Amino acid sequence: MITTYILNAIFSAIPALGFAMVFNVPKQALFYCAFGGSITYTTRVAFQDMDIPLELATFLASTIIGIIALYWSKKFVIPRPIYTIPAIIPLLPGTFAFSAIINLIDMNAHGVTTELINLFIENGLKTIIILGGIGLGLALPSLYTIRYNRPIT
Repeated sequence: MITTYILNAIFSAIPALGFAMVFNVPKQALFYCAFGGSITYTTRVAFQDMDIPLELATFLASTIIGIIALYWSKKFVIPRPIYTIPAIIPLLPGTFAFSAIINLIDMNAHGVTTELINLFIENGLKTIIILGGIGLGLALPSLYTIRYNRPIT
């Protein structure tokens, strides 16, 4: 089981690092971007192993990386999105979005059936909920610190 988590961490760091390089992240932040991708994906898998649904596990993993990125951004004086955007790349619901589009194409090519409609709605809603969980999970920690760590004028 530990071997599976280590492999998940290694293979989820690769796309996070790749997207960080595409977005021209500073060299000193590349390690943290890859490490953030490892943290988010491994955390989501660990939550799923505890029988937490995928959508909630993704939200919790996004919240955790949002908190960690706040710490890193204050420590290294680099904007928070430098760490969070590459770190969430392994969490994106590409399979569900692809399946929804394929179901839509099948409805167009072979006719509309109840089964295809159900699959399209299920995959589409799962995609939207996961994306919403990622966005909300990244936004909440920064909103909390902006509201409660700064004086109101």
